[in-house]
Amino acid sequence: MDIRAMRYFVAIVDHGSLTRAAEVVCVAQPALSQQLAALEEEFGVPLVHRGAKGVRPTEAGKTLYRHMRNILRQVEIAAADVRVAGSEISGTVAIGLPTTAAAAFGMPLVRAVRQRYPQVRLQLFESMSGYISELLNQNRLDFAILFRDTPSRAVEPEPLASEPLYLIGTPPARAARAGTIALKALGGIPLVLPSGSQGLREVVERSFAKAGIALNVVADLDSLPFLLAAAREGLACTILPASSLGDGHGAGDANMARHLILPELRRTLSLCWPRALPRSNAAEAVAEILREIVAQRIAEGGSLAPPPPPPPPAGQA
Repeated sequence: MDIRAMRYFVAIVDHGSLTRAAEVVCVAQPALSQQLAALEEEFGVPLVHRGAKGVRPTEAGKTLYRHMRNILRQVEIAAADVRVAGSEISGTVAIGLPTTAAAAFGMPLVRAVRQRYPQVRLQLFESMSGYISELLNQNRLDFAILFRDTPSRAVEPEPLASEPLYLIGTPPARAARAGTIALKALGGIPLVLPSGSQGLREVVERSFAKAGIALNVVADLDSLPFLLAAAREGLACTILPASSLGDGHGAGDANMARHLILPELRRTLSLCWPRALPRSNAAEAVAEILREIVAQRIAEGGSLAPPPPPPPPAGQA
């Protein structure tokens, strides 16, 4: 198995079609089929399911795909580091930004990178945090912003900031005071929230369960514009950070009714690195810009605050 065979197999899985993969890697489809058959013979197991609608990886194929992605990414980083050693920083940096983080930091990051490192090519993936986590675990990103502060076998988080969550929309008049609303008053209020795989949903569910409050989710919407539209039209309220209202996702979003939830529900924003990938010079340079942007937002005194201190090691008070 060589680098070329790895690239071929990754293309097959990425595109779900031998025909499309052959076009992308610029080889004839019969040759690509032979490469796939050779891989399956080498490992002694089927690597893809073949069907009328294309191909999809078997469990063995998914495992091989993850390893191949990792190896190919390391080869790319090594080549980029060798080329730029002793010269200006350049290369491609793939970053994952959840939708609310993209709204707050996306364009400032693009502008700063273009100004400071014109030879760096950014690849920004904006989606809900669940999908960004999946890309990070597959080693398809150099780093990501995620709402987590606990490490895992695959991801090393670097907490950057914390931010409070607000009830967005108009709750019953009896439930809210001027600019604030008690957490216990949210019991039973119709809410639209991201689905259960998203970081914000986990924070909300954990807080409601701890307080013994019934969570009334009337729709799972994995889309920031849809969440804001539902609140704007009075269909239901939602729970989001104030930063999600600042980039004009819809008419009047910046002035939409919001109530700080008390006691505060906070989430931690972390710069998350995949442990399996080495950090390229370009990725480190872009990450430093992102740290500066977040630090500036904290200094400006908005909703962002420094991250909470790490918990003491086990066995210490």
